[in-house]
Amino acid sequence: MQQAVAEFTISTRGKGLYEFTRQVVPWVGDQRFTSGLLTLFCRHTSASLVIQENADPGVQADLTQYFERLVPENSRGYTHTLEGPDDMPAHIRAALTGVQLSIPLIGGQLALGAWQGIYLFEHRSVPHRRSVAAHLLGE
Repeated sequence: MQQAVAEFTISTRGKGLYEFTRQVVPWVGDQRFTSGLLTLFCRHTSASLVIQENADPGVQADLTQYFERLVPENSRGYTHTLEGPDDMPAHIRAALTGVQLSIPLIGGQLALGAWQGIYLFEHRSVPHRRSVAAHLLGE
């Protein structure tokens, strides 16, 4: 059993989904593993990771709009307000979607479906540089 680690940086322009599959796939290929498990971990509490359709950009737009309605900003019910009106909703959205993904590696390829991509889901309004840690365990 072998392992490899890396860190991916994703620059965001504010709220939305940012696909970074094209960064991950070549790195996985460079490791020359035939089987294993890739774990991705978002190192932030106001952004998250999702696997989602990457063929129709309407999916990303709909998800972003849905979360805006599900967890609205400027709610008087939030106690944590020191970092702006989008911060506590961002924490809630990250808690709902999660900060870790596990993707099997089969035959040297990530076992993603035909329309699946790996996304960082930015929940804050302003641009950020987000960090995603990667750990590949396999042979």
